[in-house]
Amino acid sequence: MAAAGAVAAAGSAQQLGQLLRQPGRSLVVVHFWAPWAPQCVQMNEVMATLAKEHTQVTFVTLEAEAVPEVSEKYEISSVPTFLFFKNSQKVDRLDGAHAPELTKKVQRHASSSSVSAGSNDSTKEDLTARLKKLINAAPCMLFMKGSPKEPRCGFSKQMVEILNKHGISFSSFDIFSDEEVRQGLKTYSNWPTYPQLYVAGELIGGLDIIKELEASGELDTICPKAQKLEDRLKTLINKAPVMLFMKGNKQTAKCGFSKQIIEIINNTGVDYETFDILEDEEVRQGLKTYSNWPTYPQLYVKGELVGGLDIVKELKENGELLPILKGEN
Repeated sequence: MAAAGAVAAAGSAQQLGQLLRQPGRSLVVVHFWAPWAPQCVQMNEVMATLAKEHTQVTFVTLEAEAVPEVSEKYEISSVPTFLFFKNSQKVDRLDGAHAPELTKKVQRHASSSSVSAGSNDSTKEDLTARLKKLINAAPCMLFMKGSPKEPRCGFSKQMVEILNKHGISFSSFDIFSDEEVRQGLKTYSNWPTYPQLYVAGELIGGLDIIKELEASGELDTICPKAQKLEDRLKTLINKAPVMLFMKGNKQTAKCGFSKQIIEIINNTGVDYETFDILEDEEVRQGLKTYSNWPTYPQLYVKGELVGGLDIVKELKENGELLPILKGEN
């Protein structure tokens, strides 16, 4: 058992069980990792830092391949994966090496652990609001296991294949990435399984329903068709007068170049919108060809490509950046 401020290591299912049942420790964060993966080693360092900051939380590392029965039980298919437990019950999940997101989830769950039971109603309201926002995030929303590119169950794979076959435009949410959403949406929509397809914020159903709609010819009338990629890119680059295509978003840049360009634009005080190219592989690859510009970030003003980080730096040094961003040049 690790002292407060340190990270514990679980080498067996029994050791993990003991750590989950520790008295007085309401939140336990378990990192399923592998020594051969450099991103896991980095995230262990993040865990060590968080353990010092949140001494009331238990942080645990578990080598996924060394304890296969535990990895199988919790459907761990890639590393790093983080599971969050309260009172021995899994309450959340994070797949991938996302240090800012891990920090955010630890803070959220640690603070909610210390709030009195009387706040349950407001927590439910917060979740309901979040679910409403998610199911309305796109005209057609698919809640699935994994992503369209990498489905993590046969039903989700079949659903994606049907939607793609019919040229249907849809966005998706990986329910493995958020246990609260995974459980909450079942209750909210009174639908116990995944995948779940929503159109205009209304539940259409799961795979069997979609197969029936496909057989009857109704699927094409219910779901919005995908825009041609070129039309979609034109719409995106004109979404705001100043559009930045980057890795991450304004709050969390996911590469050094994107971080630098955001700092430069923020210092001008000009309003701008961003698009995270890591969230959409079609846009990420398509925009390179469309604009004949092979790298990211890419900055657009009034639908015209300005350039990447080096050009933005030059414009800043020459005093030309602000007039361009304002559309004066």
